[in-house]
Amino acid sequence: MQIYLVGGAVRDELLNRNVTERDYVVVGATPQQMLDKGFTQVGKDFPVFLHPKTKEEYALARTERKSGKGYTGFVCDASASVTLQEDLLRRDLTINAMAKDADGNLTDPFNGLDDLNQRVLRHVSTAFIEDPLRVFRVARFAARYAHLGFTVAAETMQLMQEVSQQDEIGHLSAERVWSETQRSLLELDPQIYFITLRNAQALSPWLTELIDLNEDAYTALKLSAERNHNAEVRFAVLSSYLTADKTRSLCKRVKAPNAFTEIAVLASLFAEKLSHEVSAEVLLDIFTQADGWRKPERFKALLDAISCRDLPRQNSLNRELILSALDKASRIDTRPIILAGFKGAAIKNELNKLRLTVISEILSDKGGTA
Repeated sequence: MQIYLVGGAVRDELLNRNVTERDYVVVGATPQQMLDKGFTQVGKDFPVFLHPKTKEEYALARTERKSGKGYTGFVCDASASVTLQEDLLRRDLTINAMAKDADGNLTDPFNGLDDLNQRVLRHVSTAFIEDPLRVFRVARFAARYAHLGFTVAAETMQLMQEVSQQDEIGHLSAERVWSETQRSLLELDPQIYFITLRNAQALSPWLTELIDLNEDAYTALKLSAERNHNAEVRFAVLSSYLTADKTRSLCKRVKAPNAFTEIAVLASLFAEKLSHEVSAEVLLDIFTQADGWRKPERFKALLDAISCRDLPRQNSLNRELILSALDKASRIDTRPIILAGFKGAAIKNELNKLRLTVISEILSDKGGTA
């Protein structure tokens, strides 16, 4: 039995990046031997075990043979006869196909170290095309390492385009596509993920609405990342360039969580209005439609997303002024209205009048607009 550190941990150590998790491959062992050593088996499709103390993952070396559609259509062989090189051969990129033994000796049969030094994302073998999820993974790695100068090798991009021209991508699950997308949104250069997918002709069928986005949208997304916005805000930045109907369709297809969908739709609805100066009447209407009264934190996030748009006019959105108007208008007490004898819908009408007055007073210093 031989144990090797593999994949991302080896890659990131060589890049002097922080290693957050370590995965190991075990060569020459059987499932029973692992169980006898106190490991706990967790893998269903192939044997993966948790270390009894560290709880890190140890997978038996395996090979894969394509047997069906999508990323799950594989038959795995995890017998004790599978070699380390055979296991590394099934991996996606050369920079992910390196292994280290306990003494720190590097096994690099596909020249991953050279590609690391040359800042190239290159496929290990033409078997790359058998797993459509790899198109999204490569795009995510491109986003993660763009700031280090990494680019996708031309021959790898060609394979990604081949996958896109087949029907394999459509056999992926919405959950897996969204997982890759959400993780990519949090990278330093999230725009590279979508640009890479566009170049690979892989935005369809899952992210079809993003096909026609121009460079302004990706510039705004990059700015959102530089401002360290969360993933929901970054997604809303892109959605702000779509119609609300397209945003709803996109979110439904990829099964985006409600927290993403809600702010994304709001950004689609109100980005254009809030990117320009607005009157007190318009602002009151937006506060109401966006439910800013009950969800001020979400409204703040909406303004964060919109503030990344229209860079030449970035001073047109007075975020603090708008939030001040929302806060003060939200504090109006309805009890005097009720005591004055207003009832039913009349209470809401009178409340809106008072809110409009407060908003107008706050905006007065800006000539009546925000």
